[in-house]
Amino acid sequence: MNGECKRGCGGWRRLSQKSKKKKKDGIQSAFHVAIIGTVGVPGSYGGFETLAENLVTYAERAEGGAGITVYCSAPAFEDRAPCFRGARRRFVPLRANGASSMVYDAWSMLDALMRGSSHILLLGVSGALILPLIRIARKVLGRPRIVTNIDGIEWRRDKWSPLARAVLKVSEWAAVRFSDVVVADNKAVAEYVQARYGVPCVTIPYGGDHAVSATPHVENCKELPARYALAICRIEPENNVEMILEAGSGLGIPLVFIGNWDRSSYGRRLKAAYADNPDISLLDPIYEPGVLRAIRDRAMIYLHGHSAGGTNPSLVEMMHFGIPVLAFDCAFNRHTTEDKALFFRSANDLALLARGLGAADGNAVGRAMREIAERRYSWTLVGKAYFDLFRF
Repeated sequence: MNGECKRGCGGWRRLSQKSKKKKKDGIQSAFHVAIIGTVGVPGSYGGFETLAENLVTYAERAEGGAGITVYCSAPAFEDRAPCFRGARRRFVPLRANGASSMVYDAWSMLDALMRGSSHILLLGVSGALILPLIRIARKVLGRPRIVTNIDGIEWRRDKWSPLARAVLKVSEWAAVRFSDVVVADNKAVAEYVQARYGVPCVTIPYGGDHAVSATPHVENCKELPARYALAICRIEPENNVEMILEAGSGLGIPLVFIGNWDRSSYGRRLKAAYADNPDISLLDPIYEPGVLRAIRDRAMIYLHGHSAGGTNPSLVEMMHFGIPVLAFDCAFNRHTTEDKALFFRSANDLALLARGLGAADGNAVGRAMREIAERRYSWTLVGKAYFDLFRF
């Protein structure tokens, strides 16, 4: 139901004193959330897109079709149907990532303001510099309430230039200062916000249970080894890709590594260096859920090199598969796995951990990962947490 909505998408309505009266289910009659800061829905790019899609799904299933608009990047979609699972799609003629992301987010927020959204959910800090203007307008209009998920500590990422880091640092300050609620996806990020800004921060992680709900497409795995270690990430230095590849021949089992190798000079260099290694299979990005499910089903261990960014969606998704996780040793990954994963800080550490992992210990780590995932990282829990914030 991509191009047609059961409830006609709802649309926006101006808030009046009468419309502010609450329905029996606790949702305002003019309740309308604008989700801003993603490429759009359906999601096929990253964690924020998956979050937006699952909030739409949760609203349709559990919130009686509470009004949602997801702002989408027009260049990213050939299909520009106005609705997706009961939510409105509003297209902005800019790219959502890179240099244009600040303007993309600002455009989206101004549009949501003019169209009467009662709540803005801003994902990321790129557009946060316009939040002071939104707050000034709210004094006249009485809306919207601003909830911002600041993602990780974005300005610390190695991929940014000094200028980009400075802008992101100021944007982070604006997001914390001018949002009504600040959300982090990881306790370590929430602790950072409290320590740096003295502002309380709500922790809401990502869900990962969608990864095990897809029907596996096993035919896509025919050319892969029968058993292997698996890594999935964007090919960026902060994800310790080179460290994992360096350990690849010493793991004791083949390595299958999925990533956007051709997106950067860093990725192309690593691809050229390791493409002919018989122990390593380098795969291009895979977004089709059934194919990913089949590849994950056959993995024996999961290697997670992320060193920044809070709770990484790829990690919580993989935890649902109940296999051992070997993760780079940082506060984010320790919080996500409740210190029950196995941790490495070098290629040699990783190879030794993988080779020394016996069946009994591996099964125990895998069971712990699944138990944590089912207890903390389901989209039902995440959706409820966000809608509880919107109602407050």
